[in-house]
Amino acid sequence: MADKRPLTEPDDFEGAGISPPGQDESYHNPTDPDRFDEDLELEQTLRPSRFEDFPGQDKAKDELQLYVEAARQRGDALDHVLLFGPPGLGKTTLAAILSNEMGVSFRTTSGPVMERPADLAGMLTNLQRGDLFFIDEIHRLNHVVEEHMYSAMEDFRIDIMVDKGPNARSIPLPLDRFTLVGATTRTGLLTAPLRARFQIQIHLEFYKPEHLYLIIKRAAGILDVEIDDEGALEIARRSRGTPRIANRYLRRVRDYAQVRGDGRITSATAAAAFEMLGVDAEGLDSMNRSILATIIEKYQGGPVGVKTLSVAVGEEQDTLEEVYEPYLVLGGFIKHTSRGRVVTELAYRHLGLEPTSKQAKLFE
Repeated sequence: MADKRPLTEPDDFEGAGISPPGQDESYHNPTDPDRFDEDLELEQTLRPSRFEDFPGQDKAKDELQLYVEAARQRGDALDHVLLFGPPGLGKTTLAAILSNEMGVSFRTTSGPVMERPADLAGMLTNLQRGDLFFIDEIHRLNHVVEEHMYSAMEDFRIDIMVDKGPNARSIPLPLDRFTLVGATTRTGLLTAPLRARFQIQIHLEFYKPEHLYLIIKRAAGILDVEIDDEGALEIARRSRGTPRIANRYLRRVRDYAQVRGDGRITSATAAAAFEMLGVDAEGLDSMNRSILATIIEKYQGGPVGVKTLSVAVGEEQDTLEEVYEPYLVLGGFIKHTSRGRVVTELAYRHLGLEPTSKQAKLFE
């Protein structure tokens, strides 16, 4: 019979390959291909800590505020939350805001980091009641680790196998009631059992320029950058609906204004900086335009499969699907069909090209 005695001694945890409670381990593994090293410091500085400082995502905020208030009134932990949407929209920020609003500790890791069940157990046994445990890129969890997550989410217990062969025994680890917040850019890659265990599921959408304008103005104040309203709007319009990109562009435009201007960001200064960066009026950069041009010039406007397209433009398939395509689809430049990707008439006009008569018939 398996030994079910609880882990109480330090040696028990060492034998299970995990850390005893209280010995916290720090994990940080940003996997977003649109994230740059310099963005990490920037995000820590600019990231809001309360709902009232978080512009945009009104529907998501309204829902989350309601759930937080209900949990606080009950004196209970917040239910498990799944945040999904394209990268750079604020999933990590919202998770941190949830922990602040609930008044609990915030522990973070990412799916690829946890390779063994013992890694998961080491994180979970360090959690106190109500703590928020954030897993970025949760769709990339090892399937064995994911199976151990089920009982942790539902029963707040995790079983760890110790030793091998005839000496193998299962050790149950009781866990304090915690809140798991998972973030993913690919909900389709989440298994149905894992997705079903998130009682709260929130979809984050691209931001409108007016919301990005507020984010840029707030960031400029924190960074002590002088910027007028037109300059902030110019950056907002070209940031592809993504706060992370808006904050990055703000820094690049600031550098341009400092070296080639008077240090103040205006609409003209921002436009000149974006010309240097190769970002056009619609916010498309060189890779966005390369994707459109490749489909038009090499594949007669499509359809073309994503694997073929990734080879043609020299970019990873996951990066195409997670980073570039969402905005191209939202902007009406590309359509997804059962046969592959197809550009629209808008894409031809944007690149200054004329569709052939055969292609033009598809737009009628």
